[in-house]
Amino acid sequence: MTDPLRSIAKLDGVRRSFGAVRALDGVDFTVLPKECIGLVGHNGAGKSTLMSILAGTGTPDSGQIAINGAAQTAWSIQRARALGVRCVFQELSLCPNLSVAENTRVSHASLKGWGGAKRAADLIRASLDQIFPGHGISPQDIVGDLAIGQRQMVEVARAFTVTDDPLHLVILDEPTSSLDAQTARQLLDHIRHAVAGGVSCILISHILGEILDTSDRVVVMRDGKVVADEAAANLTRSALVASMGGARLHAKTNRTDTQGTSQPIVAEVQAGAAHGPIGLQARRGEVIGLAGLAGHGQTKLLIDLFEAAGSPRNGLSVAGAVALVAGDRQTDGIFPLWSIAKNISIRSLAALRRGVFIAADKEAHLAETWRDRIGIRTDDLDNNILSLSGGNQQKALFARALASDAQIILMDDPMRGVDIGTKLDVYDLIRAQAQQGRTFLWYTTETDELDNCDRVYVFRNGQIVAVLNHGDLTEEKIIQSSFAEVTA
Repeated sequence: MTDPLRSIAKLDGVRRSFGAVRALDGVDFTVLPKECIGLVGHNGAGKSTLMSILAGTGTPDSGQIAINGAAQTAWSIQRARALGVRCVFQELSLCPNLSVAENTRVSHASLKGWGGAKRAADLIRASLDQIFPGHGISPQDIVGDLAIGQRQMVEVARAFTVTDDPLHLVILDEPTSSLDAQTARQLLDHIRHAVAGGVSCILISHILGEILDTSDRVVVMRDGKVVADEAAANLTRSALVASMGGARLHAKTNRTDTQGTSQPIVAEVQAGAAHGPIGLQARRGEVIGLAGLAGHGQTKLLIDLFEAAGSPRNGLSVAGAVALVAGDRQTDGIFPLWSIAKNISIRSLAALRRGVFIAADKEAHLAETWRDRIGIRTDDLDNNILSLSGGNQQKALFARALASDAQIILMDDPMRGVDIGTKLDVYDLIRAQAQQGRTFLWYTTETDELDNCDRVYVFRNGQIVAVLNHGDLTEEKIIQSSFAEVTA
């Protein structure tokens, strides 16, 4: 049991409901000095809601909040920051029209007046350099022009900057979801360094290896309650998965190419084209992986292929209908003013017509079918898409693509913020759909996900620099290729 007299933060009996949905059901949660807590649970378990309350951006219906042993009666984000509590939310909160330095000034009232701009630039540059060596981000860069992984790096670095306000607790909600393996490792190493230096951290992640390797203690939530609280050293992946709700672990596959070269090519990037001297081919029924450091051309290739569907250009050709699962769901994925059902059905309107109108019963049936198949946690598909957690929003985007008539699915790191149980179900679904003839081109920042692919193309500086068959896939080879010149 933890000692509340020594706690940095303590929540007692916190409850929060959204209409008929009870997001938090009497949660007790304590953070001690100089510890990293791993917070896990399936999408919709209540993790982000609990952290928004601790960060002061959410309000509990009932319950108590204490910081450094002092009860808080007028809790707000301003009060939280004044007492040293920072939060990096899963849905990033940077102002896209401002520069990196200007976003830093927004967070620090003391960076005002003459010289404030330079101090802000120096502050965020130093934080980025410390956490993400070789980041390549300038304080003068406009945030909206940065890739999502770079925006995530800026958000994290900003949270660790210190001026007049103290820094005691940093909450990190899926902080590696858009980072490649190397950058994620830099962040996790910094978390341990910060904890050793006296800062407590809460790490929310669906990547169980990150939780077990980085955390001192792991708290598991399910259905708005804390169901387990255990030292990380006492846990295994199997035990952690079981406490989350019984999802199976992902077994390493030993698969050979089941489609073979007899299947037609449905997407091709010619060698010597803008994407490099190594060509790419995707055949009917294949799952093709795109790997390498984030921001090195994988997303651009997917967008180029999407635009080339039915109209070959620039050395690219695509034969068949295409759907894209966006990785940056807030910018490129969801329609924020629409319902969940309409967000799912928008790619399938032609099949939902009855005469010249969209048949409401067909639309509802399609949305209900894919809600159940992918496990979107909602009782009412007419609710706004923003009523869903971030992970469930991502599931809706996946449902949109799979519910459509597209035979080629382009996936831009689609599992960001999705829980482990759903990931495993989606992996099975992808393989089943591939067996039925669908082709997937899948960019992922999670190396383990590449095990689901028949073949992987590694990118560096906007070009394909290596191709690895399934039997040759190792993390070491992917990392080596990511830093090497053309190796094929």
